[in-house]
Amino acid sequence: MSNGVSREWVSLVSPTSSRNGAGFNPCQGIYFAPQGQRPKTAFIATHYNVDFSEHYLGEFMAARGYGFLGWNTRFRGAEAFFILEHALIDIGAGVRWLREEAGVENVVIVGNSGGGSLMGAYQSQATSPNLTATRGLKLPGAVEELSRCDYYISLNAHAGRPEVLTAWMDPAITDENDPSSVDEELNMYNPDNGPPYSDEFIAKYRAAQEARNHRITDFAISELERIEALGMFDRAFNMYRTWADLRLMDGDIDPSDRPVGVCYRGDPKTANYGPGGIGLTNTCRTWLSMWSLKESQCRGAPHLARIDVPALVVQSMEDTGVFPGDAQGIYDALGTDDKDLQFMAGEHYLVEPAGARDEVADRISGWLDKYGL
Repeated sequence: MSNGVSREWVSLVSPTSSRNGAGFNPCQGIYFAPQGQRPKTAFIATHYNVDFSEHYLGEFMAARGYGFLGWNTRFRGAEAFFILEHALIDIGAGVRWLREEAGVENVVIVGNSGGGSLMGAYQSQATSPNLTATRGLKLPGAVEELSRCDYYISLNAHAGRPEVLTAWMDPAITDENDPSSVDEELNMYNPDNGPPYSDEFIAKYRAAQEARNHRITDFAISELERIEALGMFDRAFNMYRTWADLRLMDGDIDPSDRPVGVCYRGDPKTANYGPGGIGLTNTCRTWLSMWSLKESQCRGAPHLARIDVPALVVQSMEDTGVFPGDAQGIYDALGTDDKDLQFMAGEHYLVEPAGARDEVADRISGWLDKYGL
């Protein structure tokens, strides 16, 4: 696949972060392009914390004549310290590079996986500035000067950071400091509760998930007030048990072609009681900026409503963590009238089935053909 595709390392400072003393710049990525060409249309893909520099779509889109910037903000591998406004500023540095250095005329945002709502927030803020500062911070002026992009793609994307965490978090935990604590009446892994899960249990469970999110928000706010009185700025804490979406064990909830009883880390129950999961470690301000239902501006729908450029939503039907209902919700929330929703075979990153990555690249290329790109 690398034949005929060039790779260029891109490393930039950000308006709110300079080069680190160790030598690395906060914003880094790889620009894929057809060998010897300067495409007029290019993509940019970024995640909250996952390294997207070598994103799998890069070579596939470059082979079809496009540029593709797999881009990382300063929060690559640093989920525990994420602050939205600075992430958007770092994305803006990548967009500017595409226009000013790579000579790109049309920039296509790719919101993939968890990065869907992040890229939606970027386009929203670039279209109509709306962010407020994370609690206790000042809003940087640079976040008011973002360059808007021309097209938006949602690919196997979660609705928003607070939404996906709340849908996945286990409400049966009774002590946030004890990951083994369980309220059996809310335990999705207690066979007395299902699967299949009753409508009554689902409603009770989802209400308890939201209540847990709100409790952690209340803790973060009160803890900031307590430690600030002591002269401290912030503190870290752990949040456990985030592989507990009822859809993992009950295929009748939001039906798709996914294997039931599987999550991104294998067996859901084993993963749920293990130490790995989204949102495991936070500072109080990171919780409020990224995960809180009450305070986070990483929720998808409000930003998607401001997107007025052509948009494509693609969802693979064997994804074990993003479901058809999520894709439909993103499609419905998009403010543009020029939008398309497509479903296809494949798991989350389209490793399987064979040819799925070629298929999604063809779908994207075919969609852009409508606009002469």
